[in-house]
Amino acid sequence: MANILFITCNLKSRERSRSLTIGNEFLTRYMGNYPEARIEMLDLYRDHIQRIDVDVLSGWEKLRGGDSFDSLADDEQRKIGRIGRLADQFVAADKYVFVTPMWNLGFPAELKMYIDTVCIVGKTFTYTDRGPVGLLSGMGKKCLHIHSCGGFHSGSADDHSVPYLKSIMGFMGVEDFKSIMVEGTDALPHKAEEFMNKALVESREAADVF
Repeated sequence: MANILFITCNLKSRERSRSLTIGNEFLTRYMGNYPEARIEMLDLYRDHIQRIDVDVLSGWEKLRGGDSFDSLADDEQRKIGRIGRLADQFVAADKYVFVTPMWNLGFPAELKMYIDTVCIVGKTFTYTDRGPVGLLSGMGKKCLHIHSCGGFHSGSADDHSVPYLKSIMGFMGVEDFKSIMVEGTDALPHKAEEFMNKALVESREAADVF
């Protein structure tokens, strides 16, 4: 039974969000194909994502210095504990689906905050004499990225969204990465429906083989 971590990062409702509409199409098809799969939903706006702040850095420094977790200040324990739970949830998943919009050539800040809670040395990567090595490699993990943007940026130097997510997933050892993009819906509004329909077909096809 596959464990799917379905991660969204969008303030809009599904009815108003192109990426969430496509993501829901994928999820509906996937659950119909694989009803035994376990789906964990993570909304990066609704669910508390602990950012790395001064308490986290202070607590980590103490732990590296040999202090016990129980000896940390209450805020340090609480925040580091939350990051640990998010990282453990990420490691436990077999497959990942990210559903995101493009904001100003990149992602909303909440996604970067989340990446910082799961890209953790000793959990998803480690340092070696050959450089950093992803700890999730060789496990058959997969990632699908469903992404929307109003202009045309795919493949250009100013796209800091899909290439970044692909890179950071590979850094942690998740090398089976695919993306579904709907773009140009604001640049060419008269073609928005055509672009959406194409992405919806791609989402259904992806759900059949994911």
